[in-house]
Amino acid sequence: MARQQLEVLSALDAAKTQWYHFTAIVIAGMGFFTDAYDLFCISLVTKLLGRIYYYREGSPDPGSLPPHVAAAVNGVAFCGTLSGQLFFGWLGDKMGRKRVYGMTLMCMVACSLASGVSLGRSPAAVMGTLCFFRFWLGFGIGGDYPLSATIMSEYANKKTRGAFIAAVFAMQGFGILTGGVVTLVVSAAFHAAFPSPAYQDGAVPSTPAEADYVWRVILMFGAIPALLTYYWRMKMPETARYTALVARNAKQAASDMSKVLQVDIVSGGDAGDRQHDEFGLLSSEFWRRHGLHLLGTTSCWFLLDIAFYSQNLFQKDIFSAIHWIPKARTMSALDEVYRIARAQTLIALCGTVPGYWFTVALIDVLGRFKIQMMGFAMMTVFMLGLAIPYHHWTTPGNHIGFLVMYAFTFFFANFGPNSTTFIVPAEIFPARLRSTCHGISAAAGKAGAIVGSFGFLYAAQSRDESKADHGYPAGIGVRCSLFVLAVCSLLGLACTLLVPESKGKSLEELSGDNHDQQPPAHARTMPVIV
Repeated sequence: MARQQLEVLSALDAAKTQWYHFTAIVIAGMGFFTDAYDLFCISLVTKLLGRIYYYREGSPDPGSLPPHVAAAVNGVAFCGTLSGQLFFGWLGDKMGRKRVYGMTLMCMVACSLASGVSLGRSPAAVMGTLCFFRFWLGFGIGGDYPLSATIMSEYANKKTRGAFIAAVFAMQGFGILTGGVVTLVVSAAFHAAFPSPAYQDGAVPSTPAEADYVWRVILMFGAIPALLTYYWRMKMPETARYTALVARNAKQAASDMSKVLQVDIVSGGDAGDRQHDEFGLLSSEFWRRHGLHLLGTTSCWFLLDIAFYSQNLFQKDIFSAIHWIPKARTMSALDEVYRIARAQTLIALCGTVPGYWFTVALIDVLGRFKIQMMGFAMMTVFMLGLAIPYHHWTTPGNHIGFLVMYAFTFFFANFGPNSTTFIVPAEIFPARLRSTCHGISAAAGKAGAIVGSFGFLYAAQSRDESKADHGYPAGIGVRCSLFVLAVCSLLGLACTLLVPESKGKSLEELSGDNHDQQPPAHARTMPVIV
């Protein structure tokens, strides 16, 4: 590595934690706040969409989304996210992190607003419009994953890098929580303004015409936090590591970092030789050094998201199965939205949000490897604890116990692999491929989310076809579905053995970008077991 580059990167690794680090966390974190809000708020309004647009005259139960429509509405944003992660991840390495960062945010803002607009009044037109804009919303969200993680890892010093990246990702918890709170407020306000009876007391008046505004307001609200941070994203300089290692302008990198981090970095000019590290993603050299690492990050994220997104998107179905949310026919449309939001907000408050911040506090103490292993192990234990005595949990009087166990699965997902799978790919790959590799890892996770969101929708249906939701075939039931998710968590535990520990090491040491020394063992394809 050229001496000028080394001076810049050494100064970054040794820099004290400063105000700009916290500013960067907020700027990048608000993107993740919006990501989580937009991805998960759809699960709060799908029951309402079914009542409004798929009412069945004379049916004893309210209308519900047909299976293919429900699968599309729940999963289409994940398809967009997967595409965006791959595209913007690659673009971030080609054009630079900063230049691409604003594109993703404006895509999210525009499509959040457009999600609440319908081109037509028929169910097909409304659902088609919603799915179209949610795909492109997901596309913008997808770009935020590799770019936010890479930017934060390249700004941070090596001592607190894990906590900084985890803090960006932890904003996802506040996004989920805010989605529940906004839904509670909007549904309660409309319910107070437009009182309506339970479905069994009046099928048509149970869903007032004004309810059609509720889901639109909830979805469009996601544009606000993203819009508020656009100016500050555009003011961020390019990361010094990209400028020094990829753009090969160590002088500019030193100048940029001196302004924002208040450190004096002396650099003699641009770096010269770059022939020795020109290997690309598809080269044998990359796969020799990082092949098993990429396999580890992709497989762990894939297996995690099958379980994580299945649980998040279909909490309402699980709560109904254990009778914590009353039967739909005993509630009005707005009352049902309120109760679903209340249940999901409680889980987010008690399990989801605390788990993220435990990771922030302890990741640079315990390390990534131990937290991920522990998280997968505890998720397996608690899912089995829900599945094995499932009939006990569904009997009256035992719902609180189920909710406590269920909240713990979210706690250890977030104080565990849901955080670490985001952090590690931003640390262990070379700078010129870092955003691409993080995008590939994240896309594998979204592939798992698609499997979870589409698969669980059908799998969780009752084995008795007469008890399944309207239009659905019989499934394997919630109990067996929980067993499947436990197996996914156990496989994730095994795949963690392929992922190296990155605590306390510089990005260049981990990735092999520091060519003054041989890449250490943990920067090659052999896994590290702590």
